[in-house]
Amino acid sequence: MTRKKKPSSTAKKGGLVKGGSQDAFLRTILDSVADGVFTVDQDFRITSLNRAAERILGIPRDQAIGQECCEIFRADICHQDCALRETLATGRQIIDKPVSILNGRAKRIPISVSTAVLKDAKGGIIGGVETFRDLSPLEILKKKIHKQYSYEDIISKNHRIQAIFSVLPDIADSDSTVLIEGPSGSGKELFARAIHNLSTRKGKPYVVVNCGALPDTLLESELFGYVKGAFTDAKRDKPGRFALAEGGTLFLDEVGDLSFAMQVKLLRVLQEKEYEPLGGTHTVKANVRILAATHHDLREMVRKGGFREDLYYRLNVVKIILPPLRERREDIPLLIDHFLEQFNVRMGKNISGVSDEVLRCLMEVPFPGNVRELENTIEHACVLCRGRRIELEHLPPEIREAAGTAAQRSSTLPDALPVLKNTEIQLIRKTLAKHGGNRLKTAGELGLHKTTLWRKMKRYGISYP
Repeated sequence: MTRKKKPSSTAKKGGLVKGGSQDAFLRTILDSVADGVFTVDQDFRITSLNRAAERILGIPRDQAIGQECCEIFRADICHQDCALRETLATGRQIIDKPVSILNGRAKRIPISVSTAVLKDAKGGIIGGVETFRDLSPLEILKKKIHKQYSYEDIISKNHRIQAIFSVLPDIADSDSTVLIEGPSGSGKELFARAIHNLSTRKGKPYVVVNCGALPDTLLESELFGYVKGAFTDAKRDKPGRFALAEGGTLFLDEVGDLSFAMQVKLLRVLQEKEYEPLGGTHTVKANVRILAATHHDLREMVRKGGFREDLYYRLNVVKIILPPLRERREDIPLLIDHFLEQFNVRMGKNISGVSDEVLRCLMEVPFPGNVRELENTIEHACVLCRGRRIELEHLPPEIREAAGTAAQRSSTLPDALPVLKNTEIQLIRKTLAKHGGNRLKTAGELGLHKTTLWRKMKRYGISYP
């Protein structure tokens, strides 16, 4: 049986250093505070504990007084990065440091702690004080927000992405060919996989082919397979990706990079639902759903003669257009939290978030590599970060430079604002006239939410007719 340690000489019943009516007065004040507060002596034994601290820690005050704070507090920083020990050693306050503790019911609770030195009337150090705030309600709210703005593995609060979320189950339920257009790194493969996972084919294979990564000779054999003797090294039959995806889904990534010869071969599969393995003499039926993606504007490629029109219309049964990250900046904080969760698990770290300076920096960056570039940036920062929060020095140099350039460029915007405003007013009026004043159609063509269009019309004093 473990013998209960005696309270230190500075710890008194009731939990305050000095006695009398002043103690009762101070206790009343501390017990009215919503944050947890406890004090320690120079041996780190608890000398006082307020009511909020009792509630958050789940430990009665009389059991805590006189105990070493690490035995009661049980935070993940107690033995290696103790905030209170650092404050007593350096004299510097620590403000809102994110940590987590185990309460009396062995439940992990996220909190933020602040520390300061306690001094007597002569200025001598007699101990320290730590205040802590329960962040559990905030974490619950964050999880609700994450759930509200996530779909499969896709996270977004952008109205254009949310509109795609709303029709994704209908797209998945059909067996139609889907064309996903968007810049590199915008998450086209995630949408393709989500469509497969929501479809009736979800129990069947999901096979991916990057059409831009292989030359025609290899791509043809990869797609359609080959039979023994088709070429010198073909010593046995090999099934292609169409055969491997039988009954399931074949995702053709970067379909815009296909040569004209391969476009013709793919067109036949889409039209006839059959193909011939390389070197084969008979056709094979294909029960495969085709999802295609490209960072090109295929319609523009057709217009310029770079893509077959008939294949374009075969692929473009249902089209999904993904915006670049610079047009959905409201998603950046959500994506940062999402990537931090992933890298914490993968790297065995406990990084709680990014500093305000880092968030401002990332909100300024244009991210030409889109979501993939943001993910790589957070991974780079997680590798370098040894603490609980990502700071500016953890970001790649080129990201800091890009943010500085963007901020400098934005400082010159006021001179251009009148021109931009007039251009926007003219565009809204022209589009309204085109659609006979129909705001819903106008907003759709302009890529705006209908409420955003209404606000702009009100701001600019636009009415129709």
